[in-house]
Amino acid sequence: MSTTGDVFVTLTLARGPSLTEQAAALIRGRIVHGTLQCGEPLSELALAQELGVSKTPVREALLELKRQGLVEIHPQRGTFVFEMSSAQVVQLAEMRSILELAALRLAMDRNGQALSLRWAELVAAMDVAMANENTEDYRVLDGVFHQVMFDLAENQFLSETFTVIAFRIQALRNRLSLDPALNEKSHGEHKRLVALAAGGEAEKVAELLAWHIEWTRSSYIDLLGLPAGDSRSTRGGERRLKAGK
Repeated sequence: MSTTGDVFVTLTLARGPSLTEQAAALIRGRIVHGTLQCGEPLSELALAQELGVSKTPVREALLELKRQGLVEIHPQRGTFVFEMSSAQVVQLAEMRSILELAALRLAMDRNGQALSLRWAELVAAMDVAMANENTEDYRVLDGVFHQVMFDLAENQFLSETFTVIAFRIQALRNRLSLDPALNEKSHGEHKRLVALAAGGEAEKVAELLAWHIEWTRSSYIDLLGLPAGDSRSTRGGERRLKAGK
């Protein structure tokens, strides 16, 4: 028979998600999928009433989403869905490039064949989503396409670091996916990445992935209607875009 301590542990592990976790997941989903727009104010009371819970789990959920970069909490002003300046978009793209290129190289080195096969499966599914004009499926598959590199890189700390920015990237990706022309361009680049990976051309895959991230950075700035800015990072990104690198 289990001791009291063992029983307590068993009961704890058997429980489902807490109210805070459920509230965070629901609010996160709305932000990531664009139901809640960038800069939109969030009311603890309204969310609590809508979700059928007290304000406490909603408040705790918003704090968790703040840690994930999806929510901004301003004393005396309120709580809002995240917003980004052009400089922040550039910085996010720089961080994303560093992490994804590292994950790509590790994945190709350790699980190159598995990466190629998984990417090919995802692109085939993207073909179906594009043919059916199903932007929701396409944007989910797009996110998985990039996540696969981290799954196959087999580096826990690299994956954990990417998680810090992954939700914000997906939120921006979902907004881009509303434009069919952008989806076509994105899908074409995914197909080229698959072809290069199948040929084992690691450096060419890395070059195209870097270009793909730079292009999405520029598209985010245009989509959000942000001023281009004149920082060295922004100008450097523009030079790389023009050079096709």
